[in-house]
Amino acid sequence: MGLLGDELAFGRALTAQEYESVMALGHRKEYAADTPLLTEGDRTGHVVIVLRGWVTVSHVTDRGATRLILGLRGPGELLGEMAALDQHPRSATVRALGTVEAAVIGGDAFRRFLATHPRVSGLVIRQLTFRLRSADQERSALASLTVLQRLASRLTELSRTAPTGPYAPSAPGPGATGPVVHLAQDELAATVGATREAVAKALRLLRTQEIVRTGTRMVEILDPALLALLAEGHRD
Repeated sequence: MGLLGDELAFGRALTAQEYESVMALGHRKEYAADTPLLTEGDRTGHVVIVLRGWVTVSHVTDRGATRLILGLRGPGELLGEMAALDQHPRSATVRALGTVEAAVIGGDAFRRFLATHPRVSGLVIRQLTFRLRSADQERSALASLTVLQRLASRLTELSRTAPTGPYAPSAPGPGATGPVVHLAQDELAATVGATREAVAKALRLLRTQEIVRTGTRMVEILDPALLALLAEGHRD
């Protein structure tokens, strides 16, 4: 399971000249916290490149009652490219976590640029491939892993990666001994495709085993090794 983007974000994979040319295609825009940059179902065709801040990528399930967070994207990430390329409705909603600055580029201009810049077009294809593989892994995890395993895997991922991300671990505070992941239980539930109640139950079990400690919008990892084993399906 993995929420985070490619290890080399689109914007960072461009040469200086390519980056300047891409930025010249659009304009910069600032989004307030919790504002959608892209909305599922819309027929808009523009793309955005995150310049500052982080966003969630989410999808509403078939029943319409559950929001599933598919990814967390930060600076340099390209978003909305599928709708720009195939001109179909948006497949997910991208929402700002805190204040976000992004470059907004029209779909026609973006497609023309890719047609004349094969290396950049290759980067977009690589990104699409990476995200499709990641989505397949997420679907497999939802179908085959328990809520406890998915939760353990997500906490392990967020406690190890993206040190500047929105849910990144902080240095231990007063009385803390391990990394602290800052997010509410409903947000955590949305990242593992489970209800808040199911996640609360799994967290109670982890607290009982002294694997984590929880508080308001925080989960402190007390035993990272055991948490990782749980993520892999070991329960002994």
